Amino acid sequence: MSDKADLLYPEHPILLFDGVCNMCSGFVQFVIKIDPKGKFRFASLQSDTGKELLTAAGLSTGELGTVVLINKGKAHTHSDVALESARILGGGWTLFYTFKVLPRFIRDGIYKWIARNRYRWFGKKDACMMPTPDIRQRFLEVG
Repeated sequence: MSDKADLLYPEHPILLFDGVCNMCSGFVQFVIKIDPKGKFRFASLQSDTGKELLTAAGLSTGELGTVVLINKGKAHTHSDVALESARILGGGWTLFYTFKVLPRFIRDGIYKWIARNRYRWFGKKDACMMPTPDIRQRFLEVG
């Protein structure tokens, strides 16, 4: 990766996720499954690439309580990640974007409640997920 402008204007939208969180890894696996055209790229928040992108976006590298979407110069967090991802996916998924009409404090309140409990409800891995060979090229950094 290089300068801030290059980082925040990637060719593909980038989803940064907590690589040790089972729920977050499940979200990534779900996006991969419903994104056969390969629009999205992925990196764990714990990776050097993830930290570099967070820093460029002005976000804390110690914050693992949200998935982050980097797209067209903007870093989306919390409930906006799911809504923007649905919009990018297109097709029937854009129907989920209608939830944008709900006030952000309500959407983010629900998101933060789930995020606070995700390890207890879904568990935690000892290490970040390793992508399978067929999807490896969609990950920006593989340890």
